[in-house]
Amino acid sequence: MAISDVLNGNSQAKYQPLAERMRPQALSAYVGQQHLIAPDAPIGRMLSTGQLTSMILWGPPGVGKTTLAELLALSTKAPFFKLSATGSGVADVRKVLAEAEESTKGLFGASTRPILFIDEIHRFSKSQQDSLLSAVERGIVTLIGATTENPSFEVIRPLLSRCQVFVLHSLTAEELSQLLEHVVKSDSVLIARKTQLESTDKLIAYSGGDARKLLNILEMIEIATSETPLIISNSLVEEMAKTQPAAFDKGGEMHYDFASAMIKSIRGSDPDAAIYWMARLIEGGESPRFIARRLVISAAEDIGLANPQALVVANAAAQAVDFVGWPEGRIPLAEAIIYLATSPKSNSAYLAIDKALSFSRHSGNLPVPLHLRNAVTSLLEELGYGDGYLYPHDFPKHYVAQQYLPEEAQKEQFYMPQEVGAPERAIVEYLRFIGKLPPREKQ
Repeated sequence: MAISDVLNGNSQAKYQPLAERMRPQALSAYVGQQHLIAPDAPIGRMLSTGQLTSMILWGPPGVGKTTLAELLALSTKAPFFKLSATGSGVADVRKVLAEAEESTKGLFGASTRPILFIDEIHRFSKSQQDSLLSAVERGIVTLIGATTENPSFEVIRPLLSRCQVFVLHSLTAEELSQLLEHVVKSDSVLIARKTQLESTDKLIAYSGGDARKLLNILEMIEIATSETPLIISNSLVEEMAKTQPAAFDKGGEMHYDFASAMIKSIRGSDPDAAIYWMARLIEGGESPRFIARRLVISAAEDIGLANPQALVVANAAAQAVDFVGWPEGRIPLAEAIIYLATSPKSNSAYLAIDKALSFSRHSGNLPVPLHLRNAVTSLLEELGYGDGYLYPHDFPKHYVAQQYLPEEAQKEQFYMPQEVGAPERAIVEYLRFIGKLPPREKQ
C-alpha cells in the first residue's frame, strides 16, 4: 500500500494502523540506520552493485527491520517471499522455497534471485532453520532474517556462517522528530484533524527509539481526542500516559534492557532493584518463562558454588510458573529473585567452563590417558585400556593422586575456588584435606 493511497483517500487505507499507512515505499523515505544504508555503508554498497548477500537484521522492535527487507527487494526488483516464524512450520518453509525457485524459471521468470524474509527468525526451531540451509547454499534465495535476540545464540551456526549480521539501532530523537514531521504532513487522517506539533519531547521519550511505538502513541491520541485542530503537546501526552501506562512504557527501554538491569541487580546483590526491574518486565508484557529462564541462568552464573541451592530455588520457581500459571506465578518468581539477589556470589564455575572451552578449542583433540579409557573388549584390554587405573575408594580419604588430564594439559587449572559462600568454602577445605590445595597458612 503506497502513501499515495492515503493522500488520495483510499477507503481501505484509512482503516489501516497509522504505522502501516506510513510504511515507506522507497529507500529514500526510510528513516534511520544510515550506518547500513548510506551509499558508502555495507548495505548501500551492495545496492550499488545490485547484489545482496543473505543477512540477519538484529535490533530492537520498531527500528525498521521488516521495512528495510521489503525496500531491499523493491530496490533490487527481487521477488519477495515472507514467513513469520511464529506461525510457520517446516512444510511452510519448503513450500515457499519451491515457490521462490519456480519464480525464476521460464521466459517471464524473475532475473533477480528471490528474497525470503523470515520475521522473528530466532523463534524457528533447529529443524526449521536446517530446512533453509540447502536453499541458501544453492543460491535459490537470498535469506533476510529479522530478530530481536542475539543471533549468536538463536541462529544455528551453519546458517549464521552463511549470513552477514547487521545491527540496527534504536532511532535517535532527531530521527523520530523527522518521522513525526513527515507523518503529520502526509497522513490523510492527521491532515483532516489539522494536527500540529506544539511540543514533542514527551512523545519521543515515551517511544524510546521505537518508530512503531511513536506512531502507535500518536494514533492513540488521535483516536482518544476529538478537538480539531489536534495539538500534540507534552501535557497531552502525559495525560494520555496516565490512562494507558503499559502502552506508553515510560522511558521506552526495551525488554532486554530491563532483563539486563534485572540480572545486573541480582549480581550486585540489590534485591530492591532486582525485583523492580522484574516488575518492569512483567508490566511490559514479558513472558514469565523468559524471566524464569534468566533467573535460572543467573543462579548458575552469578551465585554458582557460593550457594548451589540458588539453582534449585530458581528452577523450582520456573516449574512453579508453568504449574500455577499467571498471575500467581509472579509470587514464586519474586521469591526466587530476592533469594538470588541476597545470596553470596561466585562465578567460579562460569569462569572454569569458559577457560576449559577456550583451552579445548586451541589445544586440539588431546587423547584420553590410557588408564582412564574404558576397556569394553578384550582387544582394548590388551592394548592397555584401563591399565594402571587407581580406584579412589580403595585409598585413605577415598582419594589417590593420579593423572586425569591429558599430558599437554597437566599444568592447567580451570577451576579457581572463590571463598565467598559457605558451600564453596567447604569445597576449598575438602581440596586442602586431600592435598589438591596447599594447607591454609597459620595466622
